[in-house]
Amino acid sequence: MSLFPTDEDRVTVDEAVRRTRDGDAPAVLLDVREQCEWDAGHAPGAVCAPLSALVAGEELPEAARTRPLVVICRSGQRSQQAAGLLAARGAQVVDVEGGMKAWAAAGYPVVDDSGDSGSIA
Repeated sequence: MSLFPTDEDRVTVDEAVRRTRDGDAPAVLLDVREQCEWDAGHAPGAVCAPLSALVAGEELPEAARTRPLVVICRSGQRSQQAAGLLAARGAQVVDVEGGMKAWAAAGYPVVDDSGDSGSIA
């Protein structure tokens, strides 16, 4: 993957679910939105690593360090940037086309930190 992802480096929300939630799925769903966006609502089982923190050089959360990554944001723009950055650091990574907006529109669950129904800000 280059710093500028191609269509082959992007997946649909259905493919993201398959890679991260089905059975023994090996990949981690990495949400790169900011903490306030995450707090409002995120995909169950996702891991939060804001793009701003990644750009600042922070490490990935422990759960995401040695596994393939499926990166998601609100609409798909920040996840493309994050995917390029992470690929340059050697990660196996794709990003989700349409982001959390597409996730919610496809009917996949969105929860807040307490596990209640969340929203996409």
